[in-house]
Amino acid sequence: MQRLLAALLVVGLVLLSAGCGNIFVRGVIQPGISTVNGFVIVVQITVVNGTSVTFVTFLSNGAASTLGFCGDQRPRFPMNQNVRTEFNPGQTCNSIVTIVVL
Repeated sequence: MQRLLAALLVVGLVLLSAGCGNIFVRGVIQPGISTVNGFVIVVQITVVNGTSVTFVTFLSNGAASTLGFCGDQRPRFPMNQNVRTEFNPGQTCNSIVTIVVL
């Protein structure tokens, strides 16, 4: 019973704080987010259905995979570097959430 009361109190405080506009609440579980890790070997930009898409080829464990990211993302993917990218999959292109150069 005490755990339930404590949980309700925390939820209530978070909701009240978020109402101030200066608090950003981000969940630990982010459904729909995908991750790719790999060595960047090719970066090129093109237009698909009127949208600029940056295609990046990653090499990981001897296998290459190419993904398209929305917009001109070329500066964010340094060649010959290991990169971890979190993104939301999309129809025409993927929307980047975070990029970390390892």
